Amino acid sequence: MLRTLHKVASGLIIALGMLHVSLTPLDGDGFTLGAMWLLRAGVAIILAGFISLVLIDVPIKVVRYKRGSPLALCSVRSKAQTLLLFEVRKTMHTTWKLILLLLLLFVLPPSVLLAQQQSTPRRQELADHIKDHYTKREVQIPMRDGVKLFAAIYEPKDKSQRYPILLNRTPYTVAPYGGDKFKTSLGPSDLYAREGYIFVYEDVRGRWMSEGEYMDVRPDIENRRPTEIDESTDTYDTVEYLIKNVGNNNGQVGIYGISYPGFYTSSGIIDTHPSIKAASPQAPIGDWFIGDDFHHNGAFFLPHAFNFYTGFGQPRPKPVTPETAELKPFDHGTRDGYKYFLELGSLANTDDRYRQQLGTDIAFWNQLMQHPNYDEFWQERNILPKLVNIKCAVMTVGGWFDAEDLYGALRTYEHIERQNPGIYNILVMGPWFHGGWAYSDGKSLGNVDFGTSTSEFYRSQIELPFFNYFLKNKGTIKEIKEINVFETGTNEWKSYDRTQRSSWSPINVTERVLYIQADGGLSFQKPLASKAFDEYISDPAHPVPFTEDVNIGMTRGYMTDDQRHASRRPDVITYQTEALAEEITIAGDIKPTLFVSTSGTDSDFVVKLIDVFPDNLPVNADTKREMGGYQMLVRGEPFRARFRNSFARPEAMRPNMVEKIAFTMPGITHTFKKGHRIMVQMQSSWFPLIDRNPQTFVPNIFEAREADFQKATQRIYRGGAEMTNIALAVLRK
Repeated sequence: MLRTLHKVASGLIIALGMLHVSLTPLDGDGFTLGAMWLLRAGVAIILAGFISLVLIDVPIKVVRYKRGSPLALCSVRSKAQTLLLFEVRKTMHTTWKLILLLLLLFVLPPSVLLAQQQSTPRRQELADHIKDHYTKREVQIPMRDGVKLFAAIYEPKDKSQRYPILLNRTPYTVAPYGGDKFKTSLGPSDLYAREGYIFVYEDVRGRWMSEGEYMDVRPDIENRRPTEIDESTDTYDTVEYLIKNVGNNNGQVGIYGISYPGFYTSSGIIDTHPSIKAASPQAPIGDWFIGDDFHHNGAFFLPHAFNFYTGFGQPRPKPVTPETAELKPFDHGTRDGYKYFLELGSLANTDDRYRQQLGTDIAFWNQLMQHPNYDEFWQERNILPKLVNIKCAVMTVGGWFDAEDLYGALRTYEHIERQNPGIYNILVMGPWFHGGWAYSDGKSLGNVDFGTSTSEFYRSQIELPFFNYFLKNKGTIKEIKEINVFETGTNEWKSYDRTQRSSWSPINVTERVLYIQADGGLSFQKPLASKAFDEYISDPAHPVPFTEDVNIGMTRGYMTDDQRHASRRPDVITYQTEALAEEITIAGDIKPTLFVSTSGTDSDFVVKLIDVFPDNLPVNADTKREMGGYQMLVRGEPFRARFRNSFARPEAMRPNMVEKIAFTMPGITHTFKKGHRIMVQMQSSWFPLIDRNPQTFVPNIFEAREADFQKATQRIYRGGAEMTNIALAVLRK
């Protein structure tokens, strides 16, 4: 009887939890949408596991008072093998289980047990408002080659005025599908549904319910023939259809998107349709080999690419919805990404993992593995030089701590500025993770607090005024400057009207060069030694972890993580200044020039710029992190040495010969405050964030054999003509 009651209670808890998650609304764009779903599921699993661990699985002492019986110690573990479904093994005393489960049922309701931060009265009120004030219809929009793209159109019921169109083109589904199923938020933020727009969401060619063949980062075609297509023509044809077939529109169209939809925004305004008046590419993909997502300076961002394509890369032979798609789950078998990818070995083994788990090859993964260099495959996917003939106002948005597309945001703004003189073109950068300006309050990231709701300020004071002004001729944009950036360190918004023509930096910056010194020193003074070096041994079998957290993939917070775990390793070289006598603000790209050698024939070199906090700071009250002496990563980038002379034509390193490596790291606006120190760390692995370099040159690094992975002695030179340094764009006071 008790066992039956226990099963009923357990099942009820699980059922309520699943019901609660299923009823909680969620909308989003880009990688962030999938990440938020995974985050919700992960939080639910963690909370469920924690509750099971603390209240069920921990040893429970049952004291038998009768006849002086000894203490009986009973214990049980949770299996927790599948998403949101976990069962408790039946070895624990049933009566105690039942009592604890009933306590969970009545004391901790599902809204507490399962992540549901979006299920608030305000969210429900917005969802109700949308159903009450908008109609929805679904259409198939014909393209010039006969392919039809699926779109969901939300139109205001009010017909007393004409409305502009806001278009979002996405590979991540326009769900929910069905004319009677509504999104719970419309537009870039919750502010837009009440403001009044016509909202259009379109599945891009070859994805979900749209016809055609999908191509990752489809190259733009120059001098295309009338029936040739790319993302620019698909956007043009979509807008042409909407202007002619959606009633009550005012003839003005805006387009926006985050991440991959940011790419579709950038590519969609090449040869701009005359009705597109405003566009906002947000965290847009710029170049997938040089700096965005899967490669940084040729180094491969392994878990980000591998994990993304476990789902996104599965074939779609015909139009489907999320409900009818037969996507197979991928089980890593562990949450420890360091362990998983180290045991994976050479990347030549990855395709076997896909086939074993998913029963299929991943086409784009195979293309990644076949193109290890910056060849024509990657060059034609670089959209940046193709951002021409743009005729609309553009607002590019990015996050200083965007682990995916920071490079794309900065370079998209710069290329549009150089290649389209005279248009309204602005940049907004805040202290955000990927998409954080849309999906968080922007008050903090990891252990670092920014003191204010930066995202809410952006959404209400910059983004909405931008679209209202250019699409509705409403309001003003006089407070929005050309460069609008949040300055970390001081935690203040700053804006600039004039920039250096070649970059996003304000004009009042001066280049100052930090030189590494003997005994771990770092200074703006050149070193006195005629020739000297520091050395360490890099071992691919024991790579430097990119974070001390345990996670299966790339964490969104690693870009502000504490680096003390790395500075304690012998294969990480650390240099730092004395405590600063006055604050130093940088506002521009960061440019390392390394003089290095290796005993091998290939290597990676990772450069990290770090803000070292004073030792007397208090503990972070929210994260409980010790902030005294915190080594905040300000910017870190790898460089694959084989590409030191050309990304297209890799060259082996000459063993034990000094080589120069100069490159540019995406910049930031950050103040190193008085009393802080500036630190630089250098290392040759950053695992599993980037794949391991075998340190033996092979033509295709992705085909390296296990025997190719060798230890190497690395030297960093700091004297004479070989002065390793980092150039900073320092703001003049």
